[in-house]
Amino acid sequence: MLGALTIIAAAPQFAAAQTAATEKATREPDVIYVPTPQAVVEKMLEMAEVKKGDVVYDLGCGDGRIVVTAAKKYGVKAIGFDIDPQRVKEALANVRSNKVEHLVTIKQEDIFTLDLREASVVTLYLLPDLNVRLMPQLAKLKKGSRIVSHDFDMRGAKPVQVHHMNSDNRGGNDDEYHGGSHTIYKWVVPWEPEKPAKAD
Repeated sequence: MLGALTIIAAAPQFAAAQTAATEKATREPDVIYVPTPQAVVEKMLEMAEVKKGDVVYDLGCGDGRIVVTAAKKYGVKAIGFDIDPQRVKEALANVRSNKVEHLVTIKQEDIFTLDLREASVVTLYLLPDLNVRLMPQLAKLKKGSRIVSHDFDMRGAKPVQVHHMNSDNRGGNDDEYHGGSHTIYKWVVPWEPEKPAKAD
């Protein structure tokens, strides 16, 4: 989406969680859903230096591809949050089809109400003003936690790394909004304040 951990271990529990998530009252999403191409997902997790023991939170998880990839590739626990019940259904189906229920949890939540302190990696694909709105929550992450954002910066926080890339979606339509060009931003908590640009 423009991502204490409960582990779902059995199919009945997973189905119950899905029902509870989709029935939860919600407000309208802040952004339209645009999927992150898989190549960008993998680069985001690589830049985040995901390792054993990390807990990945994806704020606005869409179809769950980031948390599913984190679990499959790195074997870490991950939680995806989305306010849109349709995205939650898609993400739960993705988790189930990839058989990572033991590592991944999907929750229908308003990301601006979350306590993020259990995460050591947070992934974002929101708009710049929404990233800024999340800064008070993100600032409470443990020292050394990594934040990576697809395409949008976080005004007031200086990134430690900015990566530009092109993605080849091999005929898919995930990249129709991007033209294949992407930027990934990385911050480490506590981040360095960004100096305001000097006036000419």
